[in-house]
Amino acid sequence: MSAADKVKLEAGWKQALHEEFDKPYMQELGDFLRAEKAAGKVIYPPGPLIFNALNSTPLDQVKVVIIGQDPYHGPGQAHGLCFSVQPGVKTPPSLVNIYKELKRDLNIDIPSHGCLQHWADQGVLLLNTSLTVEQAMAGSHAGRGWQPFTDKVIEVVSAHQPHLVFLLWGSHAQSKEKLIDTTKHLVLKSVHPSPLSAHRGFIGNGHFSRCNKFLEQNGLAPIDWKLPEL
Repeated sequence: MSAADKVKLEAGWKQALHEEFDKPYMQELGDFLRAEKAAGKVIYPPGPLIFNALNSTPLDQVKVVIIGQDPYHGPGQAHGLCFSVQPGVKTPPSLVNIYKELKRDLNIDIPSHGCLQHWADQGVLLLNTSLTVEQAMAGSHAGRGWQPFTDKVIEVVSAHQPHLVFLLWGSHAQSKEKLIDTTKHLVLKSVHPSPLSAHRGFIGNGHFSRCNKFLEQNGLAPIDWKLPEL
């Protein structure tokens, strides 16, 4: 039995990524996570949600890729989708700024929650480059093996799909541009939506309307960025 067989993963992604799970770096990452939990450390998101971005957005259905960095590291926040929090949790500051740009760009009313599941269900891959984090320790798992895995995810989706839009916000996300076939995909870049940088070019970037225009030009349905109230 391959290591991939033990992971609950959407069939298209599992087929494309199964060899990664047998590589030493992923086995070492699994050992690390089990040891951390055995030591009583709190890891986010919960185990069944670690691959939520891939399970929510099947490989064949990806239209847009948004790249984040780390899961949120506070109780009850992270659920495996970048920038998104579970229902009932206060909307984080970066997502507040994303909503502000949506309002400015497409006149979409700002929702009362921070759950982006509706986007994921439409083909927006909300991928963090690290898929786990220790409670209250930002970046704590960044060097533990997730980067080669999520780099592979980006390479796979770039090769597999014909016309994607990649939204690369901030220097960390932009460092992944080298993994993307820019001859067939639209890559949109700006500063990060965090409060530290959002007003230096995130607000006003027009990424959401430009994204939908590209999708429509390539015969794809635009993303309905308006989030339903929960």
